[in-house]
Amino acid sequence: MEIHPIGTIRTQYTDLKGTPIQPAFAENSLLAVAELNETYSAGLEGLEKFSHAILIFWFHQSHAPKLKQKPFLDDQEYGIFAIRSPHRPNPIGMSVVEIVKIEEHRLYFNHADMLDETPLLDIKPFVPEFDNRPQARMGWLEGKLTVHSKKP
Repeated sequence: MEIHPIGTIRTQYTDLKGTPIQPAFAENSLLAVAELNETYSAGLEGLEKFSHAILIFWFHQSHAPKLKQKPFLDDQEYGIFAIRSPHRPNPIGMSVVEIVKIEEHRLYFNHADMLDETPLLDIKPFVPEFDNRPQARMGWLEGKLTVHSKKP
């Protein structure tokens, strides 16, 4: 299996410290850009009609994976597949971001929660009818998190 970045994500965050842990906590982030290799610019056609996109990227500064870790919002350890730590067997991240504009081979977006120079693997349109699950359970996060009222 081979995975090759399609571009690079540029953000204001150059250090893990101070980088939001999720896009929902990134309302103070500056405008960011996903800069695609020009070979892929035609792939952006039509995406400008969507309000949000899912960016899939490589956690290029993650540490060796641990199968059990303590998440940021709890004191108990959980299995890596029950948390969103970047320190995973395959350090792949995904974030739903708000599209601001698309120019040539650049996608400008709000709510960046990734480090500058993050390798971009893929972009998918966010479709509420496909991607929202109103009845989904939140596991160990149940009762601990309300994005708009509790911020780390």
